[in-house]
Amino acid sequence: MASGIPGVAIVMMGVSGAGKTTIGKILAEEMSCDFLDADDFHSQSNKEKMRKGIPLSDEDRIPWLLTLHSALEGYMTTGKTFVLACSALRKDYREILRRADPNYESGGHGSRMKFVLLDVSADTLAERLSKRAAEGKHFMPAALLQSQLDLLEIDVAEGVIRIDGTQGPSTIVSRVRDLVFH
Repeated sequence: MASGIPGVAIVMMGVSGAGKTTIGKILAEEMSCDFLDADDFHSQSNKEKMRKGIPLSDEDRIPWLLTLHSALEGYMTTGKTFVLACSALRKDYREILRRADPNYESGGHGSRMKFVLLDVSADTLAERLSKRAAEGKHFMPAALLQSQLDLLEIDVAEGVIRIDGTQGPSTIVSRVRDLVFH
């Protein structure tokens, strides 16, 4: 494994259009590890709601996060390093994911799951989402961007790594590796 540290989960997080999937796939390829996209774990009804421009509620998100948690638990218990692209917008959502690490103590932040926020301005995100929608590449419309921005909460004490998501992909991937593994 190129990372040199077994059993680490790198969660590329942020709102839709931040570049989570793009960066996550490149990072996983460079590290010779698996890549998971949390969007693949959404129910069809969640995807339909978003397609129609209806923001997801906690009642929609919690079952999705619990399904994702179960999948991550398998990776964490085998000691495999992997990369996950997931919005993980709120601290309590990240807590659900962190609990997939069998060594994680609730309320602490000493998990082998490392969260990396791709920080991008609202204007740039809107441009990216509009372009993606015009190309028919994603179910998330730009109209839902503000609802995601409103939900995003970062507690400095939580240890989320923040990276400028407007840099080139190779620069971002290099920065992620430097900050997570050094």
